[in-house]
Amino acid sequence: MEGIEFLPIIGIGLIVIAVAILFTFIPVMLWISALAAGVKVSIFTLIGMRLRRVVPSRVINPLIKAHKAGIDVTTNQLESHFLAGGNVDRVVNALIAAQRANIELSFERGAAIDLAGRDVLEAVQMSVNPKVIETPFIAGISMDGIEVKAKARITVRANIDRLVGGAGEDTVIARVGEGVVSTIGSAKDHKQVLENPDSISHNVLNRGLDAGTAFEILSIDIADVDIGKNIGAILQTDQAEADKNIAQAKAEERRAMAVAQEQEMVAKVQEMRAKVVEAEAQVPQALAEALRSGKMGVMDYMNYKNIGADTDMRDAIGKLTDNDEDDEK
Repeated sequence: MEGIEFLPIIGIGLIVIAVAILFTFIPVMLWISALAAGVKVSIFTLIGMRLRRVVPSRVINPLIKAHKAGIDVTTNQLESHFLAGGNVDRVVNALIAAQRANIELSFERGAAIDLAGRDVLEAVQMSVNPKVIETPFIAGISMDGIEVKAKARITVRANIDRLVGGAGEDTVIARVGEGVVSTIGSAKDHKQVLENPDSISHNVLNRGLDAGTAFEILSIDIADVDIGKNIGAILQTDQAEADKNIAQAKAEERRAMAVAQEQEMVAKVQEMRAKVVEAEAQVPQALAEALRSGKMGVMDYMNYKNIGADTDMRDAIGKLTDNDEDDEK
C-alpha cells in the first residue's frame, strides 16, 4: 500500500522530466515568439533545424526582424546561408538598412557578399555615408629634379554591384599613388605643383581609377604637399663623382702603361749594350785573323792603335772640360 501511494509522485516527476527534455530539445518559446510576431513557423521545422545542427534562434530571430521590416525572406534561405557559414543576422540587418536607404539589394546578393568575406552591412552603410581613405605621403620627382611629397584623401562609396570580385582599398591607394607620381613627374617645376595642388586631384580623378574595384571614387583631395630632396642635384653629383673615378682609373691605367713601357725600353737598352759589348769582343779576333791572313799589315795595326789612343785622349780632355765648367757654376 505504501508503494502505491508514491506512484502519483513518481508519475508527476517523470512528466516534469519529459517536459523539461521537450522544452530543451524543442524551442517552444522561440516558436511562441515567432507566432506572436506573425511569422508562421511549424514546430516540426524547429525540430528539423535541431536535427540539421542549426541553431534555431540564429534563423528565427532574423526572420522575425525581416518580417517586421517588410522584407520577404524564407526560412530555407536563412537556414541555407547559416549552413554555408554565413552570418544571417548581419545579412538581414544589411537588407533592412538598404531598404531604408532606398538601395536595391537582394538576399542572394547580400548572402554572396557575406560569404565572400566582406561586411555587407558596412558596405551598405558606406553607400549611405561615404568613407575617407587617407594615403601616406607619396613622393614624385618634377622635371626640375625636386622631390615633391603629397598626401591625398580619397572619398569613396561602396559599389554594391562590384563588392563580389572587386578590388579593395589597397588597390585604390596604389592607383591614386601612381596617378600622383605621374602628375608630379609631368610638372615643369616643383613650384607649379605647390601653386596648383588641385591639378593633381583633377588629373587623377579623371583617370577612372575605380574601375574594377568595390568602390566608387567621389573625390580626391590633396591634404598636404611637402618638398623633399633635390634629386636632380644628387644625381648630377653622383654622376660627376663617377666620371671623376673613371678618369682617375684611366689616368692610372695610362701611368701604369707608361711605366711598363719605360721598363721595356730600359731592358732594350741593356740588350743593345750587350750586343755592343759582344761586337766589341769580336774586334780583336777579327784583327788577329786579318794579321794572320795578311789582309792587314803591322803599320796598319799601329795606326789603328794610335787612332784609339787619340780618341781616348780626346774623351779624357772633354770630361775634364765638363767638370771645370760644373765647378765654375
